[in-house]
Amino acid sequence: MSNKSRSRKQTRHAPAMSPLLRALTFSRAAHEPITRAMLLQAYASLDAFRRGQGSRELFTTLGRQLLIAEELSRIGHLPEAIDDIAEAQIAMTEIDGAEKVRGEWTVEGDNYAWLTIALDAFDRQLAVASLEDIAKAEARMIEGLMRTEQEFAHPLAA
Repeated sequence: MSNKSRSRKQTRHAPAMSPLLRALTFSRAAHEPITRAMLLQAYASLDAFRRGQGSRELFTTLGRQLLIAEELSRIGHLPEAIDDIAEAQIAMTEIDGAEKVRGEWTVEGDNYAWLTIALDAFDRQLAVASLEDIAKAEARMIEGLMRTEQEFAHPLAA
């Protein structure tokens, strides 16, 4: 057996993304089913909140979709919608705060309006974005969440 040391090439790990999006990134045939599933999750979550049937899981789902919409805007898909998406994210913060006070996952009024406006923009983004851009937006969203988590875990390191 040889005593040669094996050099290991430093590799940068790609951020986590859903296996489905990774596998189908370049498949146009998969575009519509994937984007419809993303929109269905978002609109179903919003509907549950509207009916007072929201949950932490649905809150997370809707929040992640809004973060993907934000990243799609940053990539160049409907960049003018970024302020509307930011307003929807503020609405999500208010939903979370209200749940902590009242114990109910619900949305109404202006918060509902901002969320519907943002989801309409997300719908339009998904209609024109490639699966590659959607996967890139998802990866950037995950990177941002991981960075935020690290900053909370180690506040003095930032």
